[in-house]
Amino acid sequence: MKILCIGEALIDMICTDKGSSLSQGQNFLKKPGGAPTNVAAAVAALGGNVELAAKVGKDPFGKQLIQVMEEFGVSTKYMLQDEKHFTTFAFVSLMEDGERDFVFNRGADGELTEDEINTIDLTDISIIHFGSATGFLNGPLQKAYIGLLERAKKENIFISFDPNYRHLLFQHNTDSFIEQSWYFLKNCHFFKLSDEEAMLITRTATLQDATTILNNETSGTYCITLGKEGTLLGFQQNNSIIGSIAIKPVDTTGAGDAFVGAVLYQLCNKKFDEILHATIEDWNGIVTNANKAGARTCEYLGAMEAFKHLNNQIFQ
Repeated sequence: MKILCIGEALIDMICTDKGSSLSQGQNFLKKPGGAPTNVAAAVAALGGNVELAAKVGKDPFGKQLIQVMEEFGVSTKYMLQDEKHFTTFAFVSLMEDGERDFVFNRGADGELTEDEINTIDLTDISIIHFGSATGFLNGPLQKAYIGLLERAKKENIFISFDPNYRHLLFQHNTDSFIEQSWYFLKNCHFFKLSDEEAMLITRTATLQDATTILNNETSGTYCITLGKEGTLLGFQQNNSIIGSIAIKPVDTTGAGDAFVGAVLYQLCNKKFDEILHATIEDWNGIVTNANKAGARTCEYLGAMEAFKHLNNQIFQ
């Protein structure tokens, strides 16, 4: 059985001039990225069978993204190239005051349409993962997201969701992000949040208050990542914290995506009803392994470089 990830595939341009704004920066590091793209790469690195549905430009950067995915073993037959739009870029620099200077040049990723998504054969798909980051911005992808969600519900496909809030994308439209996130939270079987996202989406000031609302308003199993403290597991209105493993972190980029990829990898060969009837002991083991994948990712610089060191042997 296969996992299908849908969402953005983009190029991150990271300014390496310490403390510089984007206007001042002279040196940039080009990295393939996009949350669902990262999840797909992590699943493939662990040995899973995964498809990525995304749109890139018909340009060298789109070609690079497709090539990187193929090198990981991700199926790219649904990575479409758009002749009219360039590959999406995110430029970011960490300035001296700690604030991020950010410019988002949206291109092809937002042009993935519902009609194009409807051509995807879901026969062998056991899990669909939505990693929203740009999927909640206005554009064809936003409608395609909803359309695929409704198809998944009708066909009893396991639905996974990670909102991937990016303040610099939604700082002037947070209410829309929260509203759209709730629709997915209430319709998915599994979701992953950071502690900051949990409090943002529930409009609370403490993690305890956030979990109370999530327990009351959602029915899926969920995980809230807590960094070095581990992961809070929400299962059938009960909460527990599963500790992480001690490491010397180099770069936390992609750790959450590796965590999600590891969860989905462990579920993908199970039948729909089998996943829904998983026990708390089952989920404790799944999250323990996912914590290992997230921690391993933090030991390397850059998400894609880190994923090269992922394999299912880390679960032993």
